[in-house]
Amino acid sequence: MITAKSNSQLKYLATLLKKRSAREEDHVFVCEGRKMFFEILTQRPEMLVKSYWSERGLAGLEAAERELLAACDWEIVSDDAFDAVAETVTPQGVLAVVRMPQYTLAPMLTAENARLLVLERLQDPGNLGTILRTAEAAGMSGVILSADSVDAFNPKVVRSTMGAIFRVPFLYADDWEETLDALKGAGVTLYAAHLQGSVPYTEPSYEGRCAILIGNEANGLTEETTARADVRIRIPMEGAAESLNAAVAAAILMYQSRQK
Repeated sequence: MITAKSNSQLKYLATLLKKRSAREEDHVFVCEGRKMFFEILTQRPEMLVKSYWSERGLAGLEAAERELLAACDWEIVSDDAFDAVAETVTPQGVLAVVRMPQYTLAPMLTAENARLLVLERLQDPGNLGTILRTAEAAGMSGVILSADSVDAFNPKVVRSTMGAIFRVPFLYADDWEETLDALKGAGVTLYAAHLQGSVPYTEPSYEGRCAILIGNEANGLTEETTARADVRIRIPMEGAAESLNAAVAAAILMYQSRQK
């Protein structure tokens, strides 16, 4: 059992939780919570590196869960030491080090009616987590993010995806303009969500391959990205509202594209 808060493994966990650079260097991240842990263990076991269980968390396991746990690499951590490294106020009893999933663009475009969500400079972890979760529910083919967007493996993002991070293909575009051009070259129609859009979002058919472009929470899409879009769509708003939350706008548009 690990009891010292200064233990090297716990320090490594804390570093992975706090630093994007450390996660990217080792290509791993940390998941918290029993539901997500057992989903990884039973559905994507090749991704699991090691798990750490608090005394409370281990005591709350059912017999069948203990049998599953026996098949992987895990370690017990005293409650005090575990609470010191966990990010949540009420830790769920397990922290798992997991390999990052790797996706490429080509598989996202295999279907003739592929539907993608393209996010430029998104910054809020909660927004991204909600968007990935909604993308799964709406049946999107994949999510593409600009390289300067929030890290999908940020603990807040991971928690708010409710496991969708393991099921929704997503990638970061190292060359943003080149990626947008590649989409257009593959016959993908780009629909830019824009406050000055001339087309109501309910009007297009979204037939064939399409991508919905959502911009930064404060500033929206850049002029350069907007210029590459085929259609600028808008979501009508009443009252004094100037814009919608990025995750809300993305959800409305993803489901609208699904209805056609």
